[in-house]
Amino acid sequence: MKPGDPLAIETLFNDIAPDYDRLNDLLSLGLHRFWKRQLLSWLAPVSGEKWLDVCCGTGDLALILANKVCPDGTVVGVDSAIGTLALANKRMKERFSKSLTFIHGDALDTGLPSNHFDGAVMAYGLRNLSDPQQGLKELHRVLKPGARAGILDFNQLEDDSIGAKFQKLYLRKVVVPIAGKAGLRDHYAYLENSLKSFPKGTIQEQLAIKAGFKMARHKLLALGQMGALILRA
Repeated sequence: MKPGDPLAIETLFNDIAPDYDRLNDLLSLGLHRFWKRQLLSWLAPVSGEKWLDVCCGTGDLALILANKVCPDGTVVGVDSAIGTLALANKRMKERFSKSLTFIHGDALDTGLPSNHFDGAVMAYGLRNLSDPQQGLKELHRVLKPGARAGILDFNQLEDDSIGAKFQKLYLRKVVVPIAGKAGLRDHYAYLENSLKSFPKGTIQEQLAIKAGFKMARHKLLALGQMGALILRA
């Protein structure tokens, strides 16, 4: 599958939706939940704010955000895959019914109002966009001046580094075989290909500034295996 192909990405996530949360917990040893909470600790959402979760998947981050901004704040989750959105809606707790909304949409053109949100997050989505630069521009457009945003994803490591060798070995020898047992070998084999064209942290910072953000800082997590791009509009 070609990285960044919108239709292929949508199909992929619709296919893996039923197993997505279970495999994420298994393949990361549950650490993806820690990384997401760490991202939010850097962004510090507070009660009453309006937040956006782009490429929200099954709603992990959106639900944590809703806990932090309720009862007066709101959270909107956007994703292109109907399958994961259905699970996100199913997971939504009754007490969030007035403050949390999941919508089907395109990360490159959300259709949401400009200068509207106090903050935004994107977890494991930027790498899958056909045009990451446009994705950052759209993110900047919907944020209020001074708003903060955070993008969590795999970190693109130097090819000859120990970290890169471990990352490749883990994807090939652990991730893909385990996913294969769920009938999703090809779907998760895509991960390694998607990383090949994914910008390194320093390049992500440059793209964000070019997109209009006033501050961009790439931080490392999981001994450099993951990265978080912290932004200020």
